[in-house]
Amino acid sequence: MTTVLLAHASAELYGSDLQLVETATALREAGAEVVVALPRKGPLVGELRDAGADVEIVDMPVLRKAHLNPRGIIGLFLHTLRTTPRMVGIVRRHRPHTVVVNTVTIPVWLGVSRLAGVAPVCHVHEAEADAALPVRVGLNAPLLLARDVVVNSATARDVVVGAVPALRRRTRIVYNGVPGPDGDRPVPDGGPQGAHVVLVGRLSPRKGTDVALDAVARLRGDGRDVRLTLCGSVFAGYEWFEDELRARASRPDLAGAVDFVGYADPWVWFARADVVVVPSRVEPFGNVAVQALRAERPLVASRTQGLAEIVRDGETGRSVPPGDPGALADAVAELLDDPERAARLAAAGRKDAEERFGVARYRTEMARIILPRRG
Repeated sequence: MTTVLLAHASAELYGSDLQLVETATALREAGAEVVVALPRKGPLVGELRDAGADVEIVDMPVLRKAHLNPRGIIGLFLHTLRTTPRMVGIVRRHRPHTVVVNTVTIPVWLGVSRLAGVAPVCHVHEAEADAALPVRVGLNAPLLLARDVVVNSATARDVVVGAVPALRRRTRIVYNGVPGPDGDRPVPDGGPQGAHVVLVGRLSPRKGTDVALDAVARLRGDGRDVRLTLCGSVFAGYEWFEDELRARASRPDLAGAVDFVGYADPWVWFARADVVVVPSRVEPFGNVAVQALRAERPLVASRTQGLAEIVRDGETGRSVPPGDPGALADAVAELLDDPERAARLAAAGRKDAEERFGVARYRTEMARIILPRRG
């Protein structure tokens, strides 16, 4: 039986984590044995095991922004030296046909795979378009070790190829495959009184969480009874941002109108949403936007990177400039004031998302790239 080793940098259940589950499912359905290396235990472990994959917890260096200083670089280098022999041993023990490195934040797996005699595939979920050219080159140069590079949007492809032109011929776009809710679409359950705006995603400056708070404050300042629910948590080291958000939410213009529920089942909260917002400043793809469309909820998203490829403004949802709370507030108000139009956009969005971002297409394309060529 063909074996594939998947390496991933997280054990949570956000976009790239959930996409890893879809990749594992695709490979299992194609008859491969799947082993997944994760740096720690977390909720992703259960999802992967339910998909038929074996999971190993492996100490591995993960590139974070905190490493972008002399002390961080030295620490990352020492961690790499310490862990590389065991990682090479894991690849040699499983003798996989392919190692799939899921994100550019664990580039050491690309080198480890080559050292073990395996040609890896890298699935890129990042698009650091605004980073300085040396940073972009540094992030993407390790991809030269991959036999194939999979990106989740045209934006991500342009960033990769723009940084390292030699990667053009081996880079392929495969849009994420995003499952819909179980059964029929969620129906708003009443939830809190007044209009309910929902944001699902990490609490992060990149996700524009602060923009959503300022937009809801503007709506409330206009006399609208609007509440905001934030479904997500922060990366370790970003607790300061959550503190800032909570301080902003406690000010008089928002006091009592913002709920922090932590990581939660997105379908439950979509069912309570009058409008879903995805106000990201940076978003290589945007699984949450697709989930909102598949849940048939009115959607307002930033016109940036992968989100601009997902949402067709005025046809399947509304698109607004990133980082603009006034524009976000105006678009939300527009949907709240015209529920019939909001419902038409949501219905069109659901159909479009099912056609372009379905899991069957994704699984077929990924299995074709990763598994041995036949015939």
